[in-house]
Amino acid sequence: MNNKTLLALCLLAAVFTSCTRLYSPALFHNDIAYQPKPASFDKEKMATYVSAGLDAHASPGYNDVLLSGQLNLSQGFTTDKFNFSYGGFASFGDYQAGEYADTKAPDYFKNKFFGAVGGRVSMNTYVNNDRVDVRIIGIEAAYSHEFGSYADFRNSVKDLSGFYVDPRVNLITVGLTTEVIFHNRDNKDLQHGIRGFLGTTLGKNQLYDTHYQDDQSTVRMLRNIFPKASYYFKYYKYFGTIEVGSAVFLRVGYQF
Repeated sequence: MNNKTLLALCLLAAVFTSCTRLYSPALFHNDIAYQPKPASFDKEKMATYVSAGLDAHASPGYNDVLLSGQLNLSQGFTTDKFNFSYGGFASFGDYQAGEYADTKAPDYFKNKFFGAVGGRVSMNTYVNNDRVDVRIIGIEAAYSHEFGSYADFRNSVKDLSGFYVDPRVNLITVGLTTEVIFHNRDNKDLQHGIRGFLGTTLGKNQLYDTHYQDDQSTVRMLRNIFPKASYYFKYYKYFGTIEVGSAVFLRVGYQF
């Protein structure tokens, strides 16, 4: 394949990508986040956590970008063989059109605001082995309500020809987790955790009746299920997380 042919194919792909008007809720597959909880080797078995973070992910068509900041407040508990956490969050961000967007199209916009508020619940059983807690199996759930000009835009174009839209503003996501958390050999207040999540967002997604209507059942199932990996770090009262899935989410916080 010569360079001219390759360039033509790249330009053609860019054109088709830019013409695909595909829009999902701002927090779709991004409402779940790591919920810190005391470990069995912590002195305090109940703690309150406050954190702030930054999130970045691409739109479903991979041609636009969503950037947001998030505030989180949660409380975690640990008993013998069981952890539990609940909390609330608020997210505020910007949906930014990609560089290949048609600036002359009547529906063109450079950016639109979105916000969301919601709550999360996390629980799991665990076993302890010296300085390691293995949180064998856990259940997590999140509810979020979206608002702002991006949500209003999706609602205004959901029935128009050429648009593929999931107009939902209320999302419920559930899933299973497993985690390992351990402390430094000489310092119980220096901790690391690695968590895996696999879940789905409940409810009807209108994109499956339009843009994804020709998907086979296996492909549709894989679209419904999404994974997320989290790294947790704690140093005395300070903590941070790095989370990777359909988005990248970085967060720092403090434990009371």
